[in-house]
Amino acid sequence: MERGGDSGASWMTGTVAALLGIAIGAAGVFAYYGFRSPDRAATEQIVRDYILANGEIIPEAMERMQARQASASVGRYRAALTTPFHSAWAGAENGDVVLVQFFDYACGYCRQSNADVDRLLREDPRLKVVWRELPVLGPDSEAAARVSLAAARQGRFRAFHERLFALGRPSAGVLDQALGQTGVTREAQMADATAELARNMEMARSLGASGTPTFIVGDRVLQGAVGYDALREAIAAARAAS
Repeated sequence: MERGGDSGASWMTGTVAALLGIAIGAAGVFAYYGFRSPDRAATEQIVRDYILANGEIIPEAMERMQARQASASVGRYRAALTTPFHSAWAGAENGDVVLVQFFDYACGYCRQSNADVDRLLREDPRLKVVWRELPVLGPDSEAAARVSLAAARQGRFRAFHERLFALGRPSAGVLDQALGQTGVTREAQMADATAELARNMEMARSLGASGTPTFIVGDRVLQGAVGYDALREAIAAARAAS
């Protein structure tokens, strides 16, 4: 997964939150059972010793906590997540499962995942895919995202999306080439594109997505190039839960 510059800070914040969660959980046990001070001190020592001896529970606890938080955020933003920007979608218009992908045209892992998404669309007639630009890898990423949003407004998103990924990293020359080959025209002023990018960034932060690609399927958030099998399993789970 390719990330923006705040990934280290996000990891640290998550670690602190996970440790705080463990501490709060222990405090809740103490309060529930009304431990006296000596009992509390002894139990705190047991908890501390256990954590020191089993440090692997910290990332596990952090992962579970982040998954719960992400699931809550998905519910809060579901309508915005699954509503495409103009033509930035493919598959079944009223699909029973919606796969949302945050992506960056400069992200090699997004390019790698594009084939997985294409395969899912070919094989699953009930699936809807919604793409959301998340340009976190610099000025070329943002320039490509804005042209992509123009393509979506012009009803040419999928053609532009596939062509630009096929051409490689989105330099100015590559962008011009993709425009020429797909018939998309640049749009000078796109206030709704600026609003769309800001909204996508806000949703991604809330979901804990600091990089691309990030996929949302049902209530699950899958980060990184997780591959065809993982995406297919998530779609099947979302379909079974609906």
